[in-house]
Amino acid sequence: MTKDHSSWRSERLDDAEVRLTRWGVVGTPVLLFPTAAGDSEECERMKMVDALSPLMSEGRIKLYSVDSVAGRSWLDKETPKHQAARMQNRFDAFVVHEVLPAIRVDCRTSDLDILVAGASIGAYNALASICRHPDLYAAAICLSGTYDLQKKFMDGEGTHDSYISSPLHFLPHMQEGEHLARLRERFILLAHGKGRWESPEESRRVADALGARGVPNRVDEWGTEWDHDWPTWRKMLPQYLGEFIEKLAERRKLAPQAATSVASGAASKGNPAAASGAATTPKSPQPGAGIAGQDEQGMAKSAAKSRSAKKSR
Repeated sequence: MTKDHSSWRSERLDDAEVRLTRWGVVGTPVLLFPTAAGDSEECERMKMVDALSPLMSEGRIKLYSVDSVAGRSWLDKETPKHQAARMQNRFDAFVVHEVLPAIRVDCRTSDLDILVAGASIGAYNALASICRHPDLYAAAICLSGTYDLQKKFMDGEGTHDSYISSPLHFLPHMQEGEHLARLRERFILLAHGKGRWESPEESRRVADALGARGVPNRVDEWGTEWDHDWPTWRKMLPQYLGEFIEKLAERRKLAPQAATSVASGAASKGNPAAASGAATTPKSPQPGAGIAGQDEQGMAKSAAKSRSAKKSR
């Protein structure tokens, strides 16, 4: 198995040293976010790289992972939670402006269908990435996600940084326009088990938020034998990546009349949470514009109103 890595210090992350690790030689790039305290090689220690090795050996994917700098801030008891939220927002900028360019250089092209994935808080990062930057990712695979960090770490009292980093909070207020239209061309898979430590309601809440805005998605619920743990995710991710890679291949064959959803066929398979109706085809937004570039001031006002309403009750 071919493996390479690079490390550098990022000013966006308060000069923290970060590492990006890659496995595989050719194929569709997959950015896999670690769990909350994980580093870029967590997936290898937890045998996920072994589980994905058939896809890499066949040249279907290249796997990338990066240190979970923001996740460590959330778990650090000495870090004030408003600072952890700030680090979460900066982590998104770090990925967009430092990690993705490194992936493009490694793949020797800027024309990439990048898939993003993760488990637990890694699923949160995958979801936030595609919702904030639908121009940069083709689809997201979110496994056993923990999606409401305001509730989990901040007692429900969010900040501007936590608001614009959280799809559950900003999606209901996202204005109609190019950004939302592009997001409606993407596909988000939300999978979870019903075993120990799982919270199926997390996926359903996200599916409701996505469906309400017309974003194609699917919720897959596995049985009670599937816990919130690596054996479950090692079974899920290879299966879903295989499915998504096939859909990407179909879309490339259809170019330039590309399908409006990477997994539109999968989305139509009886998914009660999937949005109905055809997606619109917008002009391409500026790379990296993301949600902050679209309407950060308007969203900040919505966040302030929300916090004010809570205090008045």
